[in-house]
Amino acid sequence: MITLKKNALYFIFILLTNIAWSQVSISGYVYNNHKTAIEGAHILIQPTNQTSLTNYDGTFNVQNISAGNYTLKISYLGYKTISKVIEVKNNDITLEFNLEPDLLNLQTIVVTGSFNPNKTIETSTSVSTLTQKDIQNTFPRGTANLLQNIAGTFTDASAGEVFTRVYTRGVSASAEDDMGWYYVSLQEDGLPVSLVQHSYYSPDLFHRTDITTQKVEALRGGNASVTAMNAPGGIYNFISKGVNETFGGEIIASTGIQGEDNNPIYRIDANLSGPLGNNWYFNLGGHYRHDDGARNTNFTFSKGGQAKLNLIKTNKNGYFKFYGKLLDDYTNRYTGVAATNWNDPKPAFGQSFSSTALMMPSFDVEIPDGRNPDKTNSFNPSKGVHAQDFALGFDFSQNIGNNWTVKNNIKFSTKKANWQTSISNAFVSLNDPTAYFVSGADYPIGQVVFNDAQSGTELARVDNSTILSGGSFQYLTNGSLPNDAIMGTSAWYKDISADELMNNFVLQKQLKNHTISTGLSLGFSKTDHFTQGSFAYVTYEPNPKMLQVTLQNPNQPIVALSDAKGASNYGGLFYVNTNANVNQIATFINDEWNINQNLRVDVGLRLENITHKGSKDQHAPLGLDGGVDGNENTAYDNSLKGPTGETDDFNFNYNYISYSAGLNYSLSTNAAIFGRFSRGNKAPELNYYFNNFDNVPINGKGEVQKITQIETGLKLSSKSVSFTSTLFWSELKNIGSSNFEFDSNTNTVFYTPIQFNTSRSLGFEWESIVTPIENIAFKFNGVLQNPKAEKWRIYNAAGTVDTNDDTVTNYSGNQLAFNPKLMFNLGSYYNNNTLSAFFNWQYMGKREGNAANAFQLDAYSTFNTGIGYKITKNLSANLVINNLFNSEGLANFFGANSFGASANGVTNDFVQANPDASFVVVPILPRSSLINLNYIF
Repeated sequence: MITLKKNALYFIFILLTNIAWSQVSISGYVYNNHKTAIEGAHILIQPTNQTSLTNYDGTFNVQNISAGNYTLKISYLGYKTISKVIEVKNNDITLEFNLEPDLLNLQTIVVTGSFNPNKTIETSTSVSTLTQKDIQNTFPRGTANLLQNIAGTFTDASAGEVFTRVYTRGVSASAEDDMGWYYVSLQEDGLPVSLVQHSYYSPDLFHRTDITTQKVEALRGGNASVTAMNAPGGIYNFISKGVNETFGGEIIASTGIQGEDNNPIYRIDANLSGPLGNNWYFNLGGHYRHDDGARNTNFTFSKGGQAKLNLIKTNKNGYFKFYGKLLDDYTNRYTGVAATNWNDPKPAFGQSFSSTALMMPSFDVEIPDGRNPDKTNSFNPSKGVHAQDFALGFDFSQNIGNNWTVKNNIKFSTKKANWQTSISNAFVSLNDPTAYFVSGADYPIGQVVFNDAQSGTELARVDNSTILSGGSFQYLTNGSLPNDAIMGTSAWYKDISADELMNNFVLQKQLKNHTISTGLSLGFSKTDHFTQGSFAYVTYEPNPKMLQVTLQNPNQPIVALSDAKGASNYGGLFYVNTNANVNQIATFINDEWNINQNLRVDVGLRLENITHKGSKDQHAPLGLDGGVDGNENTAYDNSLKGPTGETDDFNFNYNYISYSAGLNYSLSTNAAIFGRFSRGNKAPELNYYFNNFDNVPINGKGEVQKITQIETGLKLSSKSVSFTSTLFWSELKNIGSSNFEFDSNTNTVFYTPIQFNTSRSLGFEWESIVTPIENIAFKFNGVLQNPKAEKWRIYNAAGTVDTNDDTVTNYSGNQLAFNPKLMFNLGSYYNNNTLSAFFNWQYMGKREGNAANAFQLDAYSTFNTGIGYKITKNLSANLVINNLFNSEGLANFFGANSFGASANGVTNDFVQANPDASFVVVPILPRSSLINLNYIF
């Protein structure tokens, strides 16, 4: 018995010793073609799923590896992924890996628009990736400005960082002006930035790109129909930095100048990351900026920033991540500039396409709140929009055994957006009765005096006694107003808040040849929205001044048409007070089937249910005796609008099924062809209720737009040439179209009844890169398309709320507005160990300016360039110049230069009848230069 025990103990000792001896480590060194170490490359050992990252010197070490056979995968953005089968015995292993460039990131794993992440070349979608280098080569003018580098993506960032437009493949009709992200999902780490959209409330308000972004993945159309929440047009996913095995950080200090007056911008980005112990890691970063803007204003255009935090716990089965964001930011947006000459637009009234902002100057005023006249809302147009976003989330992925994986991403956010700006800057002649009656006064006829609101100096005294009978005004003194006009503008105040909860749950099963994913997407938003529009008296000139305006008829009391600051018709132009609850619930299932080694098919189905429930105040002038202050001679507060006590309620439900099927056939490890058919849906956004049904019951729900897309393409990744090409066809049905107009008879703003239309687009997208010799590359991407307004009708209200003179015009068969037939980026790049440089040509083709095709926005080109130099191992300097030659392209068209006009009001007959009329266009932003110092530690 004793001998047996001794033998057993000896056997256990030998077994344990052998197990201990069999626990070895795998070390390695990862470098590029320049023999430069690659820091941050991701190491994955399968099937144990042990991971690591390379250090600053390109080395890594994975310990506690048992004897056996393993697959070692090494991946890094911008380089081809390496897979190597290794056999572990009883000795430590040391390896070396040379990562080859992945020119279009086709060998890089993408997660956007996919339930099962794959290499780009293996997917059946049109997906592109922007790296950190791409981000650094762009002047920081906002999200849309960055995305114009992505093939086939139309972006309009002419207004600045917000109020932008982004769309693809002609799926654009509802994505104009104040809802420019209507069809696409702007995401951070796989969940939407915002769940809802409505006028002046788009996701770009709450998104800023900075040093915390690792990469951007862009999916155009395709299976966004089954992987995104109510966004069938595409997904733009900004992926944050993650695990870093060693403690380190990066600081970027930037300064630059913009525009004609060399307006300054100052910015600092910082990021810190590293291990916390026991497989915990953190990443903390963000930015702050102070920006005087690209055009001339008398105030700071943008200031503020954000902070983001990730806490990540890894284990052998996956990860757990806690994340948060705090954004507190002020920014403004540019409006249009006046032009003449319909065939070759030139700036009018002394304005400039490069430098004129034509915005109200900074001033402070307290305007009574129509909901409670005893309270006021502070208004200063220099504040623009104050966006605040506080978000917290929890994301995890775990392999739970037997080839089952569970993933869940949940985020809560609370958002606020306070707009203090204007919605128009139109020319209003002093011969136009609107210039006086818009004040809200009963009969402002006689001697009208215009004083400089800041100095009190009289600028002009006008006799308008004959204008109602068709006569002209007369100056009574030597003084005059610039261009004999005032600016038709509104002091536009909006207060919006939203509390949102989003969750995406995925359960995945790996079978022999199938990867089946199913799950549930949830989104809940509680939104409150208040809008109040007042008038403001402003000179019509490149650098406008506020005007204090009075009616001073002999032997009569002086009537104040504006307050001392220039504000007029307090809350009398526009009133909207609404609230809404939005519930989105979707379930989905997707099967990725590897039919054989070369052929892969995926089929997805999504059932979505969206409920909109809320109420909207009916409103009317409050009819206060003598106005808010009880004084009839202060006419500016006599027409305040407020609630009548009645509400128009809505409670509508939208149900639909979306589906998508695609295939990918590998011609080789470096080439594949793919195809896809998708049928998606777009439920109405809240603007359907908020903008329409003014003081009338909301008696019907909106139409669900139907989107059908077919695409096929080729992907190739080789050592010196890589490209993707996609032929696509898309159709969009049930497009709701409405115009924003002004009734001069009632001095009110209104939206015309919705018309439902159809568009179709046939096109070809491409993305390519060639490296003919080492260190030099040429990139070329773009789209060639034919977007058509297949069925298109526009409602013409004839400038009045009265429907008796209304007409509907048919523009079916015209070119689809605001979609170029040709758009591309062509660039050259040089990069070695210490020096980098690029030169990029961006071409925007000719576009129709409205549904009537009565005005064309000419093609234009911009050129961007930059150079970078690595001063030391840790310090580098970079210079980026946007719009090098200060091109003066036109990005948008707002119609005739009159208060309340819209682009669709301009027809061919109107142009012929008014050849010398002025109109409003939005030029692209002028030249800007930025230099930064980048320190990595």
